[in-house]
Amino acid sequence: MPKIRRLLGGLLTVAAAVLIVAALVVPDAVARAKEGAFLPGAFLRLPIELILAGAVVLALPVRWRKPFAVVAGLGIAALVVLKIANAGFRTVLGRKFDPVLDTPLLRDGYNALTETDGRTYANLAVIGAVVLTIGLVAALVLSAVRLAGLSTRHVVPARRVLAGLSAAWVALALSGLTLFPNAPVASDSALTLAKSTVRQIPVTIRDERQFAAAVSHDPYAGTAALDLVSGLQGKDVIIGVVESLGHSSLTDPGMSAIVNPALAASNAKLEKAGFHARTGWLTSSTYGGGSWLAHGSFQSGLWITSQRRYDEMVKGDRLTLTRAFKDAGWQTAGMEPGNTTDWPEAGFYGYDKVYDSRNMGYKGPDFGWSRMPDQFVLDKFQRDVYAKATKPLMAEITLTSSHEPWTHIPSMLPWNAIGDGKVYEAQVAGAPPRSELWADPVKTQAAYAKTLAYSVDSLTSWAADHGDKNTVLIMFGDHQPMSIITGRNASHDVPVSIIAKDPAVLDRIASWGWTDGLKPAANGPVWRMDEFRNRFFAAYGRSDGVALGPR
Repeated sequence: MPKIRRLLGGLLTVAAAVLIVAALVVPDAVARAKEGAFLPGAFLRLPIELILAGAVVLALPVRWRKPFAVVAGLGIAALVVLKIANAGFRTVLGRKFDPVLDTPLLRDGYNALTETDGRTYANLAVIGAVVLTIGLVAALVLSAVRLAGLSTRHVVPARRVLAGLSAAWVALALSGLTLFPNAPVASDSALTLAKSTVRQIPVTIRDERQFAAAVSHDPYAGTAALDLVSGLQGKDVIIGVVESLGHSSLTDPGMSAIVNPALAASNAKLEKAGFHARTGWLTSSTYGGGSWLAHGSFQSGLWITSQRRYDEMVKGDRLTLTRAFKDAGWQTAGMEPGNTTDWPEAGFYGYDKVYDSRNMGYKGPDFGWSRMPDQFVLDKFQRDVYAKATKPLMAEITLTSSHEPWTHIPSMLPWNAIGDGKVYEAQVAGAPPRSELWADPVKTQAAYAKTLAYSVDSLTSWAADHGDKNTVLIMFGDHQPMSIITGRNASHDVPVSIIAKDPAVLDRIASWGWTDGLKPAANGPVWRMDEFRNRFFAAYGRSDGVALGPR
Protein backbone atom coordinates (compact mmCIF):
# COMPACT_ATOMS: atom_id res chain seq x y z
CA MET A 1 0.00 0.00 0.00
CA PRO A 2 2.75 2.56 0.76
CA LYS A 3 4.20 1.90 -2.70
CA ILE A 4 0.81 2.44 -4.33
CA ARG A 5 0.33 5.68 -2.36
CA ARG A 6 3.78 6.89 -3.44
CA LEU A 7 3.02 5.96 -7.04
CA LEU A 8 -0.32 7.78 -6.95
CA GLY A 9 1.32 10.73 -5.24
CA GLY A 10 3.99 10.85 -7.91
CA LEU A 11 1.37 10.72 -10.67
CA LEU A 12 -0.59 13.55 -9.02
CA THR A 13 2.56 15.64 -8.80
CA VAL A 14 3.36 15.06 -12.47
CA ALA A 15 -0.24 15.86 -13.41
CA ALA A 16 -0.08 19.07 -11.34
CA ALA A 17 3.14 20.15 -13.05
CA VAL A 18 1.76 19.33 -16.51
CA LEU A 19 -1.45 21.27 -15.80
CA ILE A 20 0.46 24.35 -14.56
CA VAL A 21 2.81 24.30 -17.56
CA ALA A 22 -0.06 23.80 -20.02
CA ALA A 23 -1.99 26.68 -18.45
CA LEU A 24 0.99 28.99 -18.73
CA VAL A 25 1.89 28.19 -22.34
CA VAL A 26 -1.52 27.62 -23.95
CA PRO A 27 -1.84 30.30 -26.66
CA ASP A 28 -4.66 32.85 -26.67
CA ALA A 29 -5.26 32.25 -30.37
CA VAL A 30 -6.10 28.91 -31.94
CA ALA A 31 -2.85 27.43 -33.24
CA ARG A 32 -3.66 25.25 -36.21
CA ALA A 33 -1.83 23.96 -39.21
CA LYS A 34 -3.19 24.64 -42.69
CA GLU A 35 -4.84 21.23 -42.79
CA GLY A 36 -6.72 22.02 -39.59
CA ALA A 37 -4.85 19.78 -37.12
CA PHE A 38 -4.00 21.36 -33.78
CA LEU A 39 -0.32 22.03 -33.39
CA PRO A 40 1.10 20.17 -30.34
CA GLY A 41 4.10 22.49 -30.46
CA ALA A 42 1.89 25.09 -28.82
CA PHE A 43 2.34 23.19 -25.52
CA LEU A 44 5.94 21.97 -25.88
CA ARG A 45 7.43 25.07 -24.29
CA LEU A 46 9.16 25.99 -21.04
CA PRO A 47 7.47 28.88 -19.20
CA ILE A 48 9.63 31.40 -17.36
CA GLU A 49 6.66 32.06 -15.08
CA LEU A 50 6.99 28.57 -13.56
CA ILE A 51 10.65 29.20 -12.79
CA LEU A 52 9.97 32.61 -11.25
CA ALA A 53 7.13 31.24 -9.12
CA GLY A 54 9.36 28.42 -7.93
CA ALA A 55 12.08 30.89 -6.99
CA VAL A 56 9.60 32.96 -4.97
CA VAL A 57 8.30 29.89 -3.14
CA LEU A 58 11.81 28.84 -2.12
CA ALA A 59 12.66 32.38 -1.00
CA LEU A 60 9.54 32.81 1.16
CA PRO A 61 9.25 31.70 4.80
CA VAL A 62 7.54 28.33 5.04
CA ARG A 63 4.32 29.78 6.54
CA TRP A 64 3.81 32.03 3.48
CA ARG A 65 4.38 29.41 0.82
CA LYS A 66 0.89 27.91 0.79
CA PRO A 67 -0.91 31.31 0.68
CA PHE A 68 1.39 32.39 -2.14
CA ALA A 69 0.62 29.16 -4.01
CA VAL A 70 -3.12 29.79 -3.67
CA VAL A 71 -2.74 33.33 -5.05
CA ALA A 72 -0.49 32.08 -7.86
CA GLY A 73 -3.01 29.37 -8.76
CA LEU A 74 -5.81 31.94 -8.90
CA GLY A 75 -3.66 34.22 -11.04
CA ILE A 76 -2.85 31.43 -13.48
CA ALA A 77 -6.56 30.51 -13.64
CA ALA A 78 -7.44 34.13 -14.41
CA LEU A 79 -4.87 34.14 -17.24
CA VAL A 80 -6.30 30.93 -18.68
CA VAL A 81 -9.82 32.38 -18.66
CA LEU A 82 -8.46 35.51 -20.36
CA LYS A 83 -6.71 33.36 -22.97
CA ILE A 84 -9.89 31.44 -23.68
CA ALA A 85 -11.79 34.71 -24.02
CA ASN A 86 -9.10 36.05 -26.36
CA ALA A 87 -9.22 32.91 -28.50
CA GLY A 88 -13.00 33.16 -28.78
CA PHE A 89 -12.97 36.86 -29.60
CA ARG A 90 -10.18 36.41 -32.15
CA THR A 91 -12.18 33.66 -33.84
CA VAL A 92 -15.50 35.52 -33.92
CA LEU A 93 -14.65 39.22 -33.79
CA GLY A 94 -11.07 39.24 -35.06
CA ARG A 95 -9.58 40.89 -31.95
CA LYS A 96 -8.66 40.24 -28.33
CA PHE A 97 -11.11 40.43 -25.46
CA ASP A 98 -11.15 43.79 -23.68
CA PRO A 99 -12.00 43.27 -19.99
CA VAL A 100 -13.08 46.91 -19.65
CA LEU A 101 -15.49 47.02 -22.59
CA ASP A 102 -16.48 43.56 -23.71
CA THR A 103 -18.36 41.98 -20.81
CA PRO A 104 -21.78 42.97 -22.31
CA LEU A 105 -20.91 41.03 -25.47
CA LEU A 106 -20.97 37.79 -23.48
CA ARG A 107 -24.71 38.34 -23.03
CA ASP A 108 -25.07 39.02 -26.75
CA GLY A 109 -23.20 35.81 -27.50
CA TYR A 110 -25.63 33.91 -25.30
CA ASN A 111 -28.57 35.51 -27.10
CA ALA A 112 -27.11 34.60 -30.49
CA LEU A 113 -26.59 30.99 -29.38
CA THR A 114 -30.17 30.90 -28.14
CA GLU A 115 -31.48 32.06 -31.49
CA THR A 116 -29.43 29.61 -33.57
CA ASP A 117 -29.36 26.50 -31.35
CA GLY A 118 -32.19 27.01 -28.88
CA ARG A 119 -32.39 28.17 -25.27
CA THR A 120 -31.79 24.69 -23.84
CA TYR A 121 -28.52 24.32 -25.71
CA ALA A 122 -27.46 27.86 -24.75
CA ASN A 123 -28.27 27.27 -21.07
CA LEU A 124 -26.36 23.97 -21.10
CA ALA A 125 -23.41 25.73 -22.70
CA VAL A 126 -23.43 28.39 -19.97
CA ILE A 127 -23.72 25.79 -17.21
CA GLY A 128 -20.92 23.79 -18.79
CA ALA A 129 -18.70 26.87 -19.04
CA VAL A 130 -19.32 27.77 -15.38
CA VAL A 131 -18.66 24.22 -14.16
CA LEU A 132 -15.50 23.94 -16.25
CA THR A 133 -14.26 27.32 -15.00
CA ILE A 134 -14.83 26.38 -11.36
CA GLY A 135 -13.16 23.04 -11.95
CA LEU A 136 -10.21 24.67 -13.72
CA VAL A 137 -9.72 27.21 -10.91
CA ALA A 138 -9.85 24.49 -8.27
CA ALA A 139 -7.46 22.22 -10.17
CA LEU A 140 -4.91 24.99 -10.75
CA VAL A 141 -5.01 26.16 -7.12
CA LEU A 142 -4.62 22.60 -5.81
CA SER A 143 -1.80 21.95 -8.31
CA ALA A 144 0.06 25.08 -7.25
CA VAL A 145 -0.34 24.17 -3.55
CA ARG A 146 0.89 20.63 -4.21
CA LEU A 147 4.01 21.79 -6.05
CA ALA A 148 4.75 24.38 -3.34
CA GLY A 149 4.36 21.72 -0.65
CA LEU A 150 6.69 19.38 -2.53
CA SER A 151 9.39 22.05 -2.71
CA THR A 152 9.04 22.63 1.04
CA ARG A 153 9.50 18.94 1.84
CA HIS A 154 12.36 18.47 -0.64
CA VAL A 155 14.24 21.76 -0.61
CA VAL A 156 17.57 20.62 -2.05
CA PRO A 157 16.12 18.64 -5.00
CA ALA A 158 13.73 21.51 -5.67
CA ARG A 159 16.61 23.99 -5.86
CA ARG A 160 18.52 21.71 -8.22
CA VAL A 161 15.50 21.27 -10.49
CA LEU A 162 14.92 25.03 -10.46
CA ALA A 163 18.55 25.70 -11.38
CA GLY A 164 18.39 23.17 -14.21
CA LEU A 165 15.17 24.67 -15.59
CA SER A 166 16.65 28.15 -15.40
CA ALA A 167 19.73 27.11 -17.34
CA ALA A 168 17.57 25.31 -19.91
CA TRP A 169 15.35 28.38 -20.35
CA VAL A 170 18.34 30.67 -20.92
CA ALA A 171 19.85 28.26 -23.44
CA LEU A 172 16.57 27.94 -25.31
CA ALA A 173 16.07 31.70 -25.29
CA LEU A 174 19.53 32.26 -26.76
CA SER A 175 18.91 29.61 -29.43
CA GLY A 176 15.61 31.19 -30.51
CA LEU A 177 14.09 27.74 -31.03
CA THR A 178 10.40 27.72 -31.98
CA LEU A 179 8.03 24.80 -32.56
CA PHE A 180 5.10 26.85 -33.89
CA PRO A 181 4.93 30.37 -35.35
CA ASN A 182 5.79 33.36 -33.17
CA ALA A 183 6.14 31.32 -29.98
CA PRO A 184 9.68 30.41 -28.84
CA VAL A 185 10.17 27.31 -26.71
CA ALA A 186 11.58 29.60 -23.99
CA SER A 187 8.18 31.03 -23.21
CA ASP A 188 7.23 34.23 -21.41
CA SER A 189 3.77 34.45 -23.02
CA ALA A 190 1.81 34.50 -19.74
CA LEU A 191 3.81 37.44 -18.38
CA THR A 192 3.53 39.23 -21.71
CA LEU A 193 -0.24 38.75 -21.75
CA ALA A 194 -0.59 39.95 -18.16
CA LYS A 195 1.51 43.06 -18.83
CA SER A 196 -0.27 43.92 -22.07
CA THR A 197 -3.70 43.52 -20.43
CA VAL A 198 -2.78 45.72 -17.47
CA ARG A 199 -1.29 48.36 -19.78
CA GLN A 200 -4.35 48.30 -22.03
CA ILE A 201 -6.76 49.21 -19.23
CA PRO A 202 -5.67 52.86 -18.80
CA VAL A 203 -5.39 53.22 -22.59
CA THR A 204 -8.98 52.02 -22.96
CA ILE A 205 -10.17 54.37 -20.23
CA ARG A 206 -8.42 57.30 -21.94
CA ASP A 207 -9.90 56.38 -25.33
CA GLU A 208 -13.38 56.20 -23.81
CA ARG A 209 -12.99 59.68 -22.36
CA GLN A 210 -11.99 60.97 -25.78
CA PHE A 211 -14.99 59.20 -27.30
CA ALA A 212 -17.29 60.81 -24.73
CA ALA A 213 -15.98 64.20 -25.82
CA ALA A 214 -16.67 63.31 -29.48
CA VAL A 215 -20.24 62.28 -28.62
CA SER A 216 -20.91 65.65 -27.06
CA HIS A 217 -19.40 67.61 -29.95
CA ASP A 218 -21.23 67.05 -33.24
CA PRO A 219 -19.84 69.30 -36.01
CA TYR A 220 -23.32 69.40 -37.58
CA ALA A 221 -25.25 70.13 -34.40
CA GLY A 222 -26.06 73.71 -35.42
CA THR A 223 -26.84 73.03 -39.07
CA ALA A 224 -30.41 73.00 -40.39
CA ALA A 225 -31.32 69.45 -41.39
CA LEU A 226 -32.54 70.46 -44.83
CA ASP A 227 -29.17 72.05 -45.57
CA LEU A 228 -27.57 68.63 -45.03
CA VAL A 229 -29.72 66.61 -47.45
CA SER A 230 -31.31 69.17 -49.76
CA GLY A 231 -29.47 67.68 -52.76
CA LEU A 232 -31.83 64.72 -52.40
CA GLN A 233 -35.10 66.64 -52.14
CA GLY A 234 -37.96 64.62 -53.57
CA LYS A 235 -35.93 61.40 -53.49
CA ASP A 236 -36.76 58.21 -51.64
CA VAL A 237 -33.52 57.18 -49.93
CA ILE A 238 -33.30 53.49 -49.01
CA ILE A 239 -30.39 52.07 -47.05
CA GLY A 240 -30.01 48.32 -47.52
CA VAL A 241 -27.62 46.68 -45.05
CA VAL A 242 -26.42 43.27 -46.25
CA GLU A 243 -25.38 41.14 -43.29
CA SER A 244 -21.72 40.00 -43.41
CA LEU A 245 -21.05 41.27 -46.94
CA GLY A 246 -17.30 41.80 -46.68
CA HIS A 247 -14.03 42.12 -48.55
CA SER A 248 -13.27 38.39 -48.47
CA SER A 249 -16.44 37.45 -50.34
CA LEU A 250 -15.27 39.55 -53.31
CA THR A 251 -11.62 38.49 -53.28
CA ASP A 252 -11.29 34.93 -51.96
CA PRO A 253 -11.41 32.55 -54.96
CA GLY A 254 -13.79 30.09 -53.32
CA MET A 255 -16.37 32.75 -52.47
CA SER A 256 -15.84 35.31 -55.22
CA ALA A 257 -16.67 32.62 -57.81
CA ILE A 258 -20.22 32.82 -56.42
CA VAL A 259 -20.53 36.42 -55.23
CA ASN A 260 -18.92 38.32 -58.11
CA PRO A 261 -21.16 36.77 -60.80
CA ALA A 262 -24.13 37.59 -58.57
CA LEU A 263 -22.99 41.21 -58.34
CA ALA A 264 -22.50 41.34 -62.12
CA ALA A 265 -25.97 39.90 -62.72
CA SER A 266 -27.52 42.35 -60.27
CA ASN A 267 -25.67 45.24 -61.88
CA ALA A 268 -26.93 44.21 -65.33
CA LYS A 269 -30.47 43.96 -63.97
CA LEU A 270 -30.22 47.44 -62.49
CA GLU A 271 -28.80 48.93 -65.68
CA LYS A 272 -31.60 47.37 -67.71
CA ALA A 273 -34.06 49.13 -65.39
CA GLY A 274 -32.23 52.45 -65.86
CA PHE A 275 -30.17 52.48 -62.65
CA HIS A 276 -26.45 53.11 -62.32
CA ALA A 277 -24.19 52.40 -59.37
CA ARG A 278 -20.89 53.53 -57.90
CA THR A 279 -19.09 51.51 -55.27
CA GLY A 280 -16.25 52.00 -52.79
CA TRP A 281 -14.88 50.54 -49.57
CA LEU A 282 -15.58 51.25 -45.91
CA THR A 283 -13.64 49.84 -42.97
CA SER A 284 -16.17 48.45 -40.53
CA SER A 285 -15.93 49.19 -36.82
CA THR A 286 -16.61 45.54 -36.06
CA TYR A 287 -15.83 42.09 -37.43
CA GLY A 288 -17.62 38.77 -37.30
CA GLY A 289 -20.62 40.12 -35.38
CA GLY A 290 -21.94 43.13 -33.52
CA SER A 291 -23.84 44.46 -36.53
CA TRP A 292 -25.47 47.20 -34.45
CA LEU A 293 -22.02 48.70 -33.84
CA ALA A 294 -21.50 49.07 -37.59
CA HIS A 295 -24.99 50.51 -38.06
CA GLY A 296 -24.21 53.06 -35.35
CA SER A 297 -20.89 54.03 -36.93
CA PHE A 298 -22.44 54.42 -40.38
CA GLN A 299 -25.38 56.47 -39.17
CA SER A 300 -23.75 58.66 -36.52
CA GLY A 301 -20.26 59.44 -37.75
CA LEU A 302 -18.82 58.00 -34.51
CA TRP A 303 -16.42 55.07 -34.28
CA ILE A 304 -18.57 52.53 -32.40
CA THR A 305 -16.37 49.58 -31.48
CA SER A 306 -17.95 48.38 -28.24
CA GLN A 307 -21.28 48.03 -26.49
CA ARG A 308 -20.28 50.75 -24.04
CA ARG A 309 -19.70 53.20 -26.89
CA TYR A 310 -22.99 52.21 -28.47
CA ASP A 311 -24.86 52.76 -25.21
CA GLU A 312 -23.21 56.14 -24.73
CA MET A 313 -24.05 57.15 -28.31
CA VAL A 314 -27.77 56.35 -28.06
CA LYS A 315 -28.10 58.24 -24.77
CA GLY A 316 -27.06 61.45 -26.54
CA ASP A 317 -28.54 63.50 -29.35
CA ARG A 318 -25.96 62.83 -32.07
CA LEU A 319 -27.43 63.53 -35.51
CA THR A 320 -27.90 60.33 -37.50
CA LEU A 321 -28.52 60.05 -41.23
CA THR A 322 -32.08 58.94 -40.62
CA ARG A 323 -32.85 61.75 -38.19
CA ALA A 324 -31.40 64.33 -40.56
CA PHE A 325 -33.90 63.23 -43.21
CA LYS A 326 -36.72 63.07 -40.68
CA ASP A 327 -35.99 66.59 -39.44
CA ALA A 328 -35.83 67.77 -43.06
CA GLY A 329 -39.36 66.51 -43.72
CA TRP A 330 -38.94 62.93 -44.91
CA GLN A 331 -41.05 60.04 -43.70
CA THR A 332 -38.79 57.45 -42.01
CA ALA A 333 -39.10 53.73 -41.43
CA GLY A 334 -36.92 50.84 -40.27
CA MET A 335 -37.21 47.22 -41.34
CA GLU A 336 -35.52 45.14 -38.62
CA PRO A 337 -36.49 41.46 -39.02
CA GLY A 338 -33.85 40.35 -36.51
CA ASN A 339 -35.45 42.31 -33.66
CA THR A 340 -37.64 40.22 -31.37
CA THR A 341 -38.28 42.81 -28.63
CA ASP A 342 -38.88 46.53 -28.37
CA TRP A 343 -36.03 48.66 -29.73
CA PRO A 344 -35.65 51.84 -27.65
CA GLU A 345 -32.88 53.11 -29.96
CA ALA A 346 -35.44 53.68 -32.73
CA GLY A 347 -36.11 57.14 -31.32
CA PHE A 348 -32.43 58.02 -31.27
CA TYR A 349 -32.02 57.03 -34.91
CA GLY A 350 -35.14 58.92 -35.95
CA TYR A 351 -37.58 56.29 -37.21
CA ASP A 352 -41.26 57.13 -37.42
CA LYS A 353 -42.11 53.43 -37.46
CA VAL A 354 -40.16 50.20 -37.07
CA TYR A 355 -41.20 46.83 -38.47
CA ASP A 356 -39.66 43.82 -36.74
CA SER A 357 -40.17 40.07 -36.46
CA ARG A 358 -43.32 40.61 -34.38
CA ASN A 359 -45.31 42.86 -36.70
CA MET A 360 -44.34 41.88 -40.24
CA GLY A 361 -46.97 39.15 -40.43
CA TYR A 362 -44.51 36.40 -41.32
CA LYS A 363 -45.90 32.90 -40.77
CA GLY A 364 -43.25 30.83 -42.47
CA PRO A 365 -40.28 28.90 -41.00
CA ASP A 366 -37.13 30.38 -39.51
CA PHE A 367 -34.04 30.33 -41.72
CA GLY A 368 -31.35 29.58 -39.16
CA TRP A 369 -30.74 32.76 -37.15
CA SER A 370 -32.66 34.77 -39.73
CA ARG A 371 -36.32 35.01 -38.81
CA MET A 372 -37.47 35.36 -42.41
CA PRO A 373 -36.01 35.55 -45.94
CA ASP A 374 -34.92 38.94 -47.23
CA GLN A 375 -37.34 38.86 -50.15
CA PHE A 376 -40.24 38.61 -47.71
CA VAL A 377 -38.94 41.67 -45.83
CA LEU A 378 -38.63 43.63 -49.06
CA ASP A 379 -42.11 42.55 -50.17
CA LYS A 380 -43.50 43.74 -46.82
CA PHE A 381 -41.60 47.00 -47.25
CA GLN A 382 -43.00 47.49 -50.75
CA ARG A 383 -46.61 46.78 -49.81
CA ASP A 384 -46.86 48.51 -46.43
CA VAL A 385 -44.24 51.25 -46.54
CA TYR A 386 -42.97 52.25 -49.97
CA ALA A 387 -46.28 52.02 -51.83
CA LYS A 388 -48.12 53.87 -49.06
CA ALA A 389 -45.65 56.68 -48.42
CA THR A 390 -47.32 60.09 -48.54
CA LYS A 391 -44.08 62.08 -48.80
CA PRO A 392 -40.42 61.36 -49.61
CA LEU A 393 -39.25 58.29 -47.71
CA MET A 394 -36.04 57.52 -45.88
CA ALA A 395 -35.80 53.90 -44.76
CA GLU A 396 -33.20 51.41 -43.57
CA ILE A 397 -33.73 47.75 -44.39
CA THR A 398 -31.58 45.19 -42.57
CA LEU A 399 -31.17 42.02 -44.63
CA THR A 400 -30.48 39.00 -42.43
CA SER A 401 -30.51 35.97 -44.74
CA SER A 402 -26.69 36.03 -44.91
CA HIS A 403 -26.32 35.93 -41.11
CA GLU A 404 -24.47 32.91 -39.74
CA PRO A 405 -24.83 29.92 -39.49
CA TRP A 406 -25.57 29.86 -43.27
CA THR A 407 -27.31 26.50 -42.99
CA HIS A 408 -30.52 27.78 -44.65
CA ILE A 409 -30.22 29.29 -48.11
CA PRO A 410 -33.44 30.88 -49.43
CA SER A 411 -34.16 31.13 -53.12
CA MET A 412 -36.00 33.84 -55.03
CA LEU A 413 -39.74 33.53 -55.64
CA PRO A 414 -42.15 35.50 -57.85
CA TRP A 415 -43.10 38.58 -55.84
CA ASN A 416 -46.79 37.73 -56.08
CA ALA A 417 -46.20 34.26 -54.61
CA ILE A 418 -44.69 35.32 -51.26
CA GLY A 419 -47.84 36.03 -49.26
CA ASP A 420 -47.44 35.42 -45.52
CA GLY A 421 -44.31 33.30 -45.97
CA LYS A 422 -45.81 29.83 -45.59
CA VAL A 423 -44.61 29.15 -49.12
CA TYR A 424 -41.06 28.97 -47.71
CA GLU A 425 -41.73 25.72 -45.81
CA ALA A 426 -40.36 23.70 -48.72
CA GLN A 427 -37.10 25.69 -48.74
CA VAL A 428 -36.01 24.71 -45.21
CA ALA A 429 -36.34 20.97 -45.73
CA GLY A 430 -33.00 19.20 -45.63
CA ALA A 431 -31.00 22.13 -44.23
CA PRO A 432 -27.93 20.68 -42.48
CA PRO A 433 -27.24 21.36 -38.78
CA ARG A 434 -24.50 23.86 -38.09
CA SER A 435 -22.15 21.21 -36.68
CA GLU A 436 -22.34 19.28 -39.95
CA LEU A 437 -21.89 22.30 -42.23
CA TRP A 438 -19.10 23.92 -40.24
CA ALA A 439 -17.13 20.67 -40.18
CA ASP A 440 -16.32 21.40 -43.84
CA PRO A 441 -14.77 24.87 -44.32
CA VAL A 442 -15.17 24.77 -48.11
CA LYS A 443 -18.88 24.00 -47.89
CA THR A 444 -19.30 26.66 -45.20
CA GLN A 445 -17.70 29.30 -47.42
CA ALA A 446 -19.88 28.27 -50.34
CA ALA A 447 -23.05 28.41 -48.23
CA TYR A 448 -22.09 31.85 -46.92
CA ALA A 449 -21.44 33.10 -50.46
CA LYS A 450 -24.78 31.74 -51.69
CA THR A 451 -26.67 33.57 -48.95
CA LEU A 452 -24.91 36.80 -49.94
CA ALA A 453 -25.86 36.26 -53.57
CA TYR A 454 -29.47 35.80 -52.47
CA SER A 455 -29.48 38.95 -50.30
CA VAL A 456 -27.99 41.13 -53.03
CA ASP A 457 -30.36 39.65 -55.62
CA SER A 458 -33.36 40.33 -53.36
CA LEU A 459 -32.44 43.98 -52.81
CA THR A 460 -31.49 44.80 -56.38
CA SER A 461 -34.49 42.92 -57.78
CA TRP A 462 -36.76 45.02 -55.60
CA ALA A 463 -35.07 48.20 -56.87
CA ALA A 464 -35.26 47.11 -60.51
CA ASP A 465 -38.92 46.08 -60.22
CA HIS A 466 -40.26 48.84 -57.97
CA GLY A 467 -37.80 51.72 -57.98
CA ASP A 468 -38.29 54.84 -60.07
CA LYS A 469 -36.43 58.02 -61.02
CA ASN A 470 -36.67 59.24 -57.43
CA THR A 471 -35.28 56.07 -55.83
CA VAL A 472 -31.79 56.27 -54.30
CA LEU A 473 -30.47 53.01 -52.88
CA ILE A 474 -27.46 52.82 -50.58
CA MET A 475 -26.23 49.25 -50.15
CA PHE A 476 -23.40 48.28 -47.82
CA GLY A 477 -22.09 45.35 -45.82
CA ASP A 478 -22.03 45.75 -42.05
CA HIS A 479 -18.91 43.68 -41.39
CA GLN A 480 -16.82 40.72 -42.48
CA PRO A 481 -17.98 37.25 -41.38
CA MET A 482 -16.11 35.40 -38.64
CA SER A 483 -12.66 33.95 -39.19
CA ILE A 484 -13.87 30.44 -40.08
CA ILE A 485 -14.84 32.11 -43.37
CA THR A 486 -12.16 34.77 -43.84
CA GLY A 487 -9.18 33.19 -42.09
CA ARG A 488 -7.17 35.06 -39.47
CA ASN A 489 -6.04 38.68 -39.81
CA ALA A 490 -8.54 39.45 -42.56
CA SER A 491 -9.35 42.97 -43.68
CA HIS A 492 -12.27 44.69 -41.96
CA ASP A 493 -13.31 46.36 -45.23
CA VAL A 494 -16.81 46.11 -46.70
CA PRO A 495 -18.28 47.34 -50.00
CA VAL A 496 -20.65 50.29 -50.15
CA SER A 497 -22.71 51.36 -53.20
CA ILE A 498 -24.94 54.28 -54.12
CA ILE A 499 -27.50 53.36 -56.81
CA ALA A 500 -29.81 55.78 -58.63
CA LYS A 501 -31.51 56.54 -61.94
CA ASP A 502 -31.02 60.29 -61.69
CA PRO A 503 -27.45 61.03 -62.91
CA ALA A 504 -27.34 64.14 -60.71
CA VAL A 505 -27.30 61.89 -57.63
CA LEU A 506 -24.10 60.15 -58.71
CA ASP A 507 -22.57 63.36 -60.09
CA ARG A 508 -22.47 64.71 -56.55
CA ILE A 509 -20.09 61.92 -55.49
CA ALA A 510 -17.88 62.00 -58.60
CA SER A 511 -14.97 63.26 -56.50
CA TRP A 512 -15.14 60.23 -54.23
CA GLY A 513 -13.29 58.08 -56.77
CA TRP A 514 -15.70 55.17 -56.49
CA THR A 515 -15.95 52.50 -59.20
CA ASP A 516 -18.82 52.20 -61.65
CA GLY A 517 -20.99 49.16 -60.89
CA LEU A 518 -21.53 47.08 -57.76
CA LYS A 519 -17.98 45.78 -57.33
CA PRO A 520 -15.37 48.17 -55.90
CA ALA A 521 -11.91 48.36 -57.43
CA ALA A 522 -9.25 46.53 -55.45
CA ASN A 523 -7.25 49.76 -55.18
CA GLY A 524 -10.28 51.99 -54.66
CA PRO A 525 -10.47 54.50 -51.81
CA VAL A 526 -11.07 53.12 -48.32
CA TRP A 527 -12.70 55.19 -45.56
CA ARG A 528 -13.49 54.29 -42.02
CA MET A 529 -17.20 53.66 -41.65
CA ASP A 530 -17.64 56.63 -39.33
CA GLU A 531 -16.47 58.96 -42.12
CA PHE A 532 -19.47 58.18 -44.32
CA ARG A 533 -22.00 60.41 -42.57
CA ASN A 534 -19.95 63.59 -42.86
CA ARG A 535 -18.95 62.89 -46.47
CA PHE A 536 -22.58 62.19 -47.32
CA PHE A 537 -23.74 65.45 -45.78
CA ALA A 538 -20.98 67.34 -47.59
CA ALA A 539 -21.93 65.78 -50.94
CA TYR A 540 -25.69 66.19 -50.69
CA GLY A 541 -25.94 69.34 -48.62
CA ARG A 542 -27.40 72.55 -50.14
CA SER A 543 -29.38 72.41 -53.34
CA ASP A 544 -26.98 74.63 -55.29
CA GLY A 545 -24.44 71.81 -55.34
CA VAL A 546 -21.87 73.64 -53.25
CA ALA A 547 -20.24 71.16 -50.89
CA LEU A 548 -21.21 71.75 -47.27
CA GLY A 549 -18.56 71.13 -44.67
CA PRO A 550 -19.01 70.62 -40.93
CA ARG A 551 -19.18 73.72 -38.80
